[in-house]
Amino acid sequence: MTSQAPMTSVERRQSILYIVIALILAVALGGGLVKVGAGFASRNANGITMTGSAKTTATADNAVWTLNISLTRPTVADAVTRVGSDVASVTKYLTNGGIPASALTLGSVSTYGNEEWVNGNTTGRILNYRASRDVVVRSTDVQLISKLSQEIGTLLQTGVSVNNYGPQYYISTLPDMRPKLLGEAMMDAKVRAEAITKAVGGNVGAVQSVKSGVFQVTTPDSTMTQDTGAYDTTSIEKSVTTTVSVTFALK
Repeated sequence: MTSQAPMTSVERRQSILYIVIALILAVALGGGLVKVGAGFASRNANGITMTGSAKTTATADNAVWTLNISLTRPTVADAVTRVGSDVASVTKYLTNGGIPASALTLGSVSTYGNEEWVNGNTTGRILNYRASRDVVVRSTDVQLISKLSQEIGTLLQTGVSVNNYGPQYYISTLPDMRPKLLGEAMMDAKVRAEAITKAVGGNVGAVQSVKSGVFQVTTPDSTMTQDTGAYDTTSIEKSVTTTVSVTFALK
């Protein structure tokens, strides 16, 4: 039988340190597990939180269409005169197409000089002048706006310098749709909660809290969502969806 050599003072201090560290870790781990277990128990006692959704289709009933007439000429006078002529042509195209003059808003004429630059420095010489003006159309006849937008190529072929940014389509009835969709989303959340709780022998009780989500207005075939809510303005036909997060008590 061999005898173990006595520990030195350094070894004794290291041994005590290891024991203390092990005790600290054991206490911390034990306390953490107790807190985790308490969290799950509290969450189960509070109820069940479920997300419900609702979706419907809608047709835009308002359109805003901005047309920009912009061109460059050697002098300011020439640029402004030509812009005025092209604005008159655009206005005639719209009114002949069935848009009343009262639905048109003409913006102010803006001009600026294009300076000459050499090696990154301006020479102070003006090469030409650019003038522009907006024509904004607002109408509830969205189908007519769509038709005129698609056929504006005939106007461009005559030499009119117009930038077509495309109509924007809006739903004026969205505020009226919100309460109905939120109610349907609430019912969907309850159906889902009942399906889950019944599967384990439970029952859904009263609503404890509700958090409504944002509304997503998208094209019918889109899956696009945004945290702050999406609003597509490029299509006439749209899908409107919303969600709610509901916490139910458990019986």
